[in-house]
Amino acid sequence: MSTTPNRLHTLAAGDRPQERLQKHGATALSDSELLAMLLRSGTKGHDVLTLSNRLISEAGSLAGLIQWRENDFKKLKGIGRIKALQLITVMEVARRVLAHAATHSPPLIDSADKAADFFRPYTHGLLVEKFWVLCLNRKNRLLKCIEITSGTANTTLAHPREVFREAIRESASAILCAHNHPSGDPTPSSADIKMTRQLREASQTVDIALLDHVILGQPPADPGGLGYYSFREAGLI
Repeated sequence: MSTTPNRLHTLAAGDRPQERLQKHGATALSDSELLAMLLRSGTKGHDVLTLSNRLISEAGSLAGLIQWRENDFKKLKGIGRIKALQLITVMEVARRVLAHAATHSPPLIDSADKAADFFRPYTHGLLVEKFWVLCLNRKNRLLKCIEITSGTANTTLAHPREVFREAIRESASAILCAHNHPSGDPTPSSADIKMTRQLREASQTVDIALLDHVILGQPPADPGGLGYYSFREAGLI
């Protein structure tokens, strides 16, 4: 019975990912080679390069793996629970690095589209709703992005006192609130509308402007095609 040749064994020593990494740096490696370095080993009949290529092929791209969960990884022969959890950890690190990069220099966030662009790295592949508050200075430059709560799609995610407690702590002049809809459709629910009214009333009480409340989705699932919903643009703030 024939077996698939081990691709690592067919490569010249200098062409193997680890040797090329040591000699030329990480930028010289392809996506599949970088992933192979993380996996470190394959299984009998499935060498690590073949396994990494299959992962990328199944996900559509290296970035597509950010959306994968444990069971997605374990569907591929050669990936058990430990390796799946290691990969999930790496993908979460990648997500957080992308999110941090967006705040490297304080961005100007004075509109819903800028808020949606800012949050894109945060929401990519999320399967639960999260609620954030952006604390802004007098010129609408970001002071701090704070995750208030995280939960399931049918859970009330935030209370005004939690939102404005953080805003007061950061000496914010204004805030912009945002949460995601994992379905991709940013159409507000009745609970979203009620929460926004509460936020608007609380902002007047504490004298911290509520710039907007933005619901984050995906353009293909958005009836409006934008991929987000702005309560201010809708005239509700």
